[in-house]
Amino acid sequence: METTIQIKKDLKERLNSLRLYPKESYDSVIRRLLELAEDEEPLSKDTIEKIEMSLKDIKEGRVYSTDEVRKRLKIA
Repeated sequence: METTIQIKKDLKERLNSLRLYPKESYDSVIRRLLELAEDEEPLSKDTIEKIEMSLKDIKEGRVYSTDEVRKRLKIA
């Protein structure tokens, strides 16, 4: 079953620029984009918590640059 959708001209131009070959259908382009957007391995709850803790450390200044770590570890 096919359907018609309305899109603005600039979006159509963007879809055209994403075609792999000149006559590739919009259906194919959109399907490819959706496949790229879907995450096959979502982050675990534990990973999300660790990311949130890391972001908090960054916001509160508990980070070191690579140069600072080298100096502390006396690595050239």
